[in-house]
Amino acid sequence: MTLPVAVLAGGLATRLWPLTQTIPKSLVDVAGKPFAIHQIELLKRAGVGQIVYCIGYLGAMVREELGDGSQFGLRISYSEDGPRSLGTGGAVRRALPLLGPAFFVLYGDSYLRCEYGAVEEAFRASGKKGLMTVLWNEDRWDRSNAVFEEGRILRYDKKERDARMKHIDYGLGVLSAGVFDQYSWDKSLDLATVYQDLLGAGDLAGFEVKERFYEVGSAAGLEETRALLSGTKTEER
Repeated sequence: MTLPVAVLAGGLATRLWPLTQTIPKSLVDVAGKPFAIHQIELLKRAGVGQIVYCIGYLGAMVREELGDGSQFGLRISYSEDGPRSLGTGGAVRRALPLLGPAFFVLYGDSYLRCEYGAVEEAFRASGKKGLMTVLWNEDRWDRSNAVFEEGRILRYDKKERDARMKHIDYGLGVLSAGVFDQYSWDKSLDLATVYQDLLGAGDLAGFEVKERFYEVGSAAGLEETRALLSGTKTEER
């Protein structure tokens, strides 16, 4: 693998309060170490060599804990939100100088055990400016938000329901830096809007993964992920 990874880790994590009032979500303890370290180790095993953390709330603690990445055998750099949050898409846009022409994007609370190399290959083969990974879901893990048929994303919407939606945005994408040229730098931008605009322009590839996602963004998700990474959870597929 050659693509760097942008990790969105700047949110307030209000769903986990009071736990995250004094510690960022990325550093919440999971099976004896900060969650971010589990995530980094997973990415390292997948062949990732460079990570850019997009930080905001309590971001200095993330920097202090993770450093430059040398202790994990890869490179870590940081992009800060600035004086006001500009949304998930805005955080990626701010990090562009550190990311290069194309990169993965994932959330700082996600533990995704998919084949990252296969995702990258699918992106390159597609010739499109972006790629979204999706998982067959049927509202099992969370509310389905994508229509994916015959290898193509036909619809994606996190707000408007469609009875055909059986898949869910897995939380891992690949984007070309040029995608952000059309957006104002001083306005808030949601990553979902970027994907929807790409889809509308016929420039969003789709890739279906099979492994369910784990997350630490909610109390229930945190407990599930703790069970998984401590070896006490029975796998669900």
